[in-house]
Amino acid sequence: MAISTLISALKKKSKLSEKEFAALFEISEETLADWENGNSAPNVAQAARLAKHFHISADRLLESGLTETVVTPKGNEMLPAYEKLHEWELYSKSLHFEYMQSIEEGLDIEQYKPLFDAIIALPADEYKEKMADVLFDVVSHAPIVEGYPYTEPSDLAGILSLCKEYPLNAKTLTEEELKEKIKGAWYGRICGCLLGKPIEGVSCENIESILRETGNYPMTRYIHASELTPDMYKRCKGTLRENCFADVIEYAPVDDDTNYVALAQVLIRKYGKDFQPAHVAQLWTERQGKNAYCTAERIAYCNFIRGFRPPYSAMHKNSYREWIGAQIRGDYFGYINPGDPKTAAEMAWRDASISHIKNGIYGEMFASAMIACAAVTDDIEDIILGGLSYVPTTSRLYEKIKSVLADYHSGVGFYEAIEKLKTEYDPANSHGWTHTIPNAAIVVLSLLHGNGDFGKSICRAVEVGYDTDCNGATVGSIIGIRNGFSAIDEVWTKPVCGKLDTSIFGVGLLDIDKAVERTMKHIAGIPEEKIRR
Repeated sequence: MAISTLISALKKKSKLSEKEFAALFEISEETLADWENGNSAPNVAQAARLAKHFHISADRLLESGLTETVVTPKGNEMLPAYEKLHEWELYSKSLHFEYMQSIEEGLDIEQYKPLFDAIIALPADEYKEKMADVLFDVVSHAPIVEGYPYTEPSDLAGILSLCKEYPLNAKTLTEEELKEKIKGAWYGRICGCLLGKPIEGVSCENIESILRETGNYPMTRYIHASELTPDMYKRCKGTLRENCFADVIEYAPVDDDTNYVALAQVLIRKYGKDFQPAHVAQLWTERQGKNAYCTAERIAYCNFIRGFRPPYSAMHKNSYREWIGAQIRGDYFGYINPGDPKTAAEMAWRDASISHIKNGIYGEMFASAMIACAAVTDDIEDIILGGLSYVPTTSRLYEKIKSVLADYHSGVGFYEAIEKLKTEYDPANSHGWTHTIPNAAIVVLSLLHGNGDFGKSICRAVEVGYDTDCNGATVGSIIGIRNGFSAIDEVWTKPVCGKLDTSIFGVGLLDIDKAVERTMKHIAGIPEEKIRR
């Protein structure tokens, strides 16, 4: 049906006069006449109001042409090539995630779903980006729906006011014992990351089929390039990372999960333990190019360049604000605060708040605090609950982790718990696959069912899919610092060859043992000028 005919039909259906119809949709009678004559068409916002009022789907509206014609640049006007920009750099390309994220946060925006759908369907251009700006204004000012059951602040004082302290029974360590644990933490993270890196982004189904076909299910070892067939590569449609397998590398390859540990060490070297969020932002732009950052981190990085400072860098047009990015960044703050989860969590907040809000921040505080606890206790549940004591009890993350613990105590098995998680957070959807909450749940499940064994724990974290290298790395850090380096079998550490490659300016190829030595000096609080001597 032509747009003019549809408008006339809708007006007739409403049984309103031209004046009444025009007033209802806040247009002039002349504009209505132009619509009916085919001289012009409703814009996206007007189309969304029509869809809502007449209960017409956004698809039908779009098929009928109820969207404003794309504006063509005139004269010497210069515009970006919007279609070439990555979705991590262009808000209008991530609106589907914005809608899901906002609904989960309890924002009262459901009535704008037709408008979201209409704008999402537009081609990437200046007009779509301007319309996305309208949606950002809507989201930024949306109230919380009545009866929303969670209270989730992003400021440190607000977070800590809603946390429940957990008494940690910590053991005293000698310097040599601590060094053994710190070495275990570094190697644990690197090996856990290496285990998951080749299959990052591979679907859960394809991961399981590859593991079964290579005699590695349940997972017990690295996946080797030599055992993969052309059919496996074809099945995974280019998602297997060919140069990251343990049997083809010379040392641990570059990965954002390991870059952040090395970068945090540079942060402490440059600014000390009293660093502030602005220092983290400054370091990011100094030491790495934008392509080293993903999702929320890429958004924050671009926001820094545009002049936004924390916490606004985390909030401005950031559809990924609760994704896993911060949760993978807090390990070093746990390393340098053994037995002091509160300080580790506070440092994690300073880091996370430049790119994340709410549960995105809590994920980093949780991971950092667990690592700090794992340095001084062997009890897995003490480690988890010690970390959880720096997550607001009124949050979705806290609720999920307590649910995982309750299921564990009621006898729910590992794979059964994972299947339950998949019904809540669909791994086939990027939002479910990369959100902080399901990945934090996988970390906890892997710790609980790994029974303190390094290899078993990191394998559980990786074999189930989701963000494989992130979860393998976090579990590796926790069990690595708990058990110490000597408890990590050589089968895991040998391919690394004592080296970690990074994309950090001024760091490059990192000697892991030297990084361990510097970590020990940071724990001791030795001034940087003395470390350099």
